[in-house]
Amino acid sequence: MYIVYVLQSQKDQHLYVGYTSNLRNRIATHNKGSVKSTKNRRPFVLIFAEAYISQKDALRREKYLKTTLGKRALKHMLRETFKN
Repeated sequence: MYIVYVLQSQKDQHLYVGYTSNLRNRIATHNKGSVKSTKNRRPFVLIFAEAYISQKDALRREKYLKTTLGKRALKHMLRETFKN
């Protein structure tokens, strides 16, 4: 299984979208500061995840969620989460 995930920085509230085959380890890697693009924005909280059987499908979804339309869709889907 491949997981597309969205993390929210507790420091600046910005989102990070990625995909992985091991979600638990990937979140730990982000929170340890081992990911160059996110190390200055720690800690992170998982706010969204979707599972896919195909790696290509997961990668396609990740790329979409990083677009303007994808970000807009995420904000719409998670509007209750963002209210808090």
